[in-house]
Amino acid sequence: MPSSTIRSISITVSDDDGATAPRRTRAGRRKVVRSLGQRAVRLVARWWPILLLLPAVALLLFEASRLRASPSPPPVSSSLGRLDPTTRLVHGVREPCLKFLSPKSIENLVFHEGSGLNAVVKRIIYKTDDDDYDSHHSEANSTYLLQHAEATRFNLFTGFQTVPEREESFKVNETVSVHCGFYSDNGGFKISVGDVRYMRTCKVVVSTCAFGGGDDLYQPIGMVNSSIGKVCYVAFWDEVTLSTQEAEGKLTGENEMIGRWRIIVVKNLPFVDQRLNGKIPKMLTHRLFPEASYSIWVDSKYQFRRDPIGVLEALLWRTNSTFAISEHGARTNIYDEGKAIVQKHKATPEEVEVQLTQYRQDGMPDEKRLHGLKALAEASIIVRELTPLTNHFMCAWFNEVVRFTSRDQLSFPYVLWRLNMPGINMFPVCTRRDLVNSLGHTRKVKPLTQTNSDSSAA
Repeated sequence: MPSSTIRSISITVSDDDGATAPRRTRAGRRKVVRSLGQRAVRLVARWWPILLLLPAVALLLFEASRLRASPSPPPVSSSLGRLDPTTRLVHGVREPCLKFLSPKSIENLVFHEGSGLNAVVKRIIYKTDDDDYDSHHSEANSTYLLQHAEATRFNLFTGFQTVPEREESFKVNETVSVHCGFYSDNGGFKISVGDVRYMRTCKVVVSTCAFGGGDDLYQPIGMVNSSIGKVCYVAFWDEVTLSTQEAEGKLTGENEMIGRWRIIVVKNLPFVDQRLNGKIPKMLTHRLFPEASYSIWVDSKYQFRRDPIGVLEALLWRTNSTFAISEHGARTNIYDEGKAIVQKHKATPEEVEVQLTQYRQDGMPDEKRLHGLKALAEASIIVRELTPLTNHFMCAWFNEVVRFTSRDQLSFPYVLWRLNMPGINMFPVCTRRDLVNSLGHTRKVKPLTQTNSDSSAA
């Protein structure tokens, strides 16, 4: 075909075809969009609970990562300094948990010379290494003592109480002879001569302790002016706590005071377990303050907020008691308490089992009440008259804590059952809350190293 012919061929395009193509394209797009929209609606309708949950899960994971990355904040001290009374409902009427005398009446109180209880124990003798030299330091017994010391937590501070001596210590006679700490001059828990001299001047003492850099020191409040000169406030620290507090700017003055508290620094603590070291000022107040007539123990997590003389009147004198301690708020049975201690990792299952097995063998009953009292106590506050009777009770309790677990609420019912001491006032939890402001523990206690422990026993 000639080239001229090819060039003359023309291709025509219809106007109708050109207009129809875009319309078809737009219609197809709308159909696709409608299809996708319907599918999306169906998916949302089907999976909407999960879609709502995803942001919450993401937020939870984000907050958890922040908590892991940052240290725990210090406890809130909102209750610090509070003096308002704790109340409870009685027959539909709200009443104070503990009815105190007025400040004027407290000022006019006369100290009781004794509860008037006809106590069997009149005199108590504390065992020392001098008394036991022949039986415990003879060459024949030296190997036994070393083995015994390695198998238990008894040491030169506690003395080496044998099983027969333990049994003998629970016999109530007019004169009793017991181990009660401070067994040897080489046993540790050393206090300066000046502090010992000060402690001998105390007739009424409110005491606390913080070893291993533990809790902060909270100033007591709520006291009547006339009580200030009659009461010693004593806080026992070790050198770790002293340096921790000094680093935070809390320094003792020339009189070794911080506010109302006289700071007594103890050296050569006898136990690696700081909980056991804390039992010494808690349970052996009568050994530390030999001239005192009354004592109030307050755990370091609390701020004491009532007048001490008023507390003695309300919990001891008014009820003709020599010993006051709080009921346990959660449980009533020693064996249930043992399970709870294990579940909360406060002691090992093996430790608790050894203790409870011994108590079962001794005939300890599985009861909620012992001698008319609730079996379990919470020992963060202990108010007592320092008599041979209560001193005997505390010595026996301390020895049980050393022999078995450090959880004193586990051994209290046993000692209560064995000694059946009269004059005990077990007050309700509501009363305990009225006596103190609870601030919680502020920092983790630093345990003693084995090196320090060895040096303290030397």
